[in-house]
Amino acid sequence: MNCDIIKDLIPLYIDGCCSEESEKIINEHIGKCDSCRKLTEDMKAPPETVTAVGAPVKFSKLNDWKASVLQSVLLFVSFGLITVGVAFESQTPNDLFNGFCAFNLVVPTTGFMLSLANWYFVRLYKNRKTFSSYSLLATAGITLCAYLWTWHHYELNVFELLASRDIAGFFDVMRGLLFLNGIGFALTAVFCVLSKILSNQYAKMLGKE
Repeated sequence: MNCDIIKDLIPLYIDGCCSEESEKIINEHIGKCDSCRKLTEDMKAPPETVTAVGAPVKFSKLNDWKASVLQSVLLFVSFGLITVGVAFESQTPNDLFNGFCAFNLVVPTTGFMLSLANWYFVRLYKNRKTFSSYSLLATAGITLCAYLWTWHHYELNVFELLASRDIAGFFDVMRGLLFLNGIGFALTAVFCVLSKILSNQYAKMLGKE
């Protein structure tokens, strides 16, 4: 029998809706015709089921939300610390402790807060390692610039203090700088480490490899 006729009957054959005589003819035909036999086997095979998976999308949205919350919390905490530092600094008398709060709290926290702007460009980096390294450098670089500006504002010229000094004078100046900026330097180091760790976690939340 012609293959075209058999192919028209195959669906009925598979569903068991054709007569015994037709079934017999089809069996004889597919026993000899490889093309029709393959078609019959393909049509008998269970259809592939495509499962709609919604979990990854929800998971991605959840991570985006967590990343946004992390960045918002860090900005809020940083701004709060800066506000506290400025409030205390405004009450500091013009003596040896003038600028103490600015150097030790306001400057390092400002450097960390401004470095968070780099997080908005996380998708421009190739991977998390590069992003976290640049975040650390951004924190250190911005903080250093903030220190330079603050030293200038408080007329603390480090280069002049160190110029034409002997060894003893050099160490005296360094002790004075550590006294006035020591806590701030330590806090800057802490913020740099936090910047690297938290930025890595932030990039991971956004699916960065």
